[in-house]
Amino acid sequence: MRHSLPIAPQFYVTAPQPCPYLPGQSERKLFTSLSGEGAKALNDTLSKQGFRRSQNVLYRPACSDCAACLSARIRVADHEPSRSHRKVLRRNGHLLREATSPWASEEQYDLFRRYLDARHADGGMADMDVFEFAAMIEETPIRSRVIEYTESTTPAATEPATDSAAKRGTGRGARRLVAVCLTDVLDDGLSLVYSFYDPAYASDSLGTYMILDHIALARQVGLPYVYLGYWVPGSTKMDYKARFGALEVYREGAWRELGDPAEYSGTPHPLAVRPITEQVAAITLPPTSPSAIPQR
Repeated sequence: MRHSLPIAPQFYVTAPQPCPYLPGQSERKLFTSLSGEGAKALNDTLSKQGFRRSQNVLYRPACSDCAACLSARIRVADHEPSRSHRKVLRRNGHLLREATSPWASEEQYDLFRRYLDARHADGGMADMDVFEFAAMIEETPIRSRVIEYTESTTPAATEPATDSAAKRGTGRGARRLVAVCLTDVLDDGLSLVYSFYDPAYASDSLGTYMILDHIALARQVGLPYVYLGYWVPGSTKMDYKARFGALEVYREGAWRELGDPAEYSGTPHPLAVRPITEQVAAITLPPTSPSAIPQR
């Protein structure tokens, strides 16, 4: 009788590249493939350990002399919007949210290009073409959704972000796409993989609004966390994440309350990171699927 052996994920390390967050530093990532019938369990398990998904890859920073990047998540039950966040919610209350399957459209790509050209023209994604964009959206082996935010193109419309507006006849033909978020549905939360918005609406704080709306959505479906990606102390690009209440960061193998952001240092330390072999050995993997256990 043929026996099949459990296949454990293989982990690899990228070559050093310039860090996009801290000038003068280099970054390196620990990563593994995400595929097959065990993809969902692996994604759920490693997301709880600071990993992030990009298409069919899970990764987390593994820089040789820096541990500034900290995975961040919001405890939904304990989150209370600040005064400024309440203003953002009111300012964008007319937007309609629609969750769709992970399928790319020309309208999304046009918005994505305007966003990159205005906000990240020199970033690593600046040269992404429509086919690469489609791959980013559609190549997902787990449960993902594209969350679109639209506004009515009719001047008198000021309706809140509910499905009732669509039911009254203000369908997509009369709406303008202003923001998009690619979102993974984990067993314990929503993970914002990538979001972008119309740069003409920058003053409306649409990035913050999408996070607040995901908190509301997670609360509706009973999920305890909203995962935000990485917070990097010392990086002005990431300052906004520390302004959310009930924020936790993954440090030294556990989720901990953020506390005072000013107490964190973005200055690299030569002993801040354990060797890669120790990092991999400390990773907890999901239970082996019964179908992969050798049979007698």
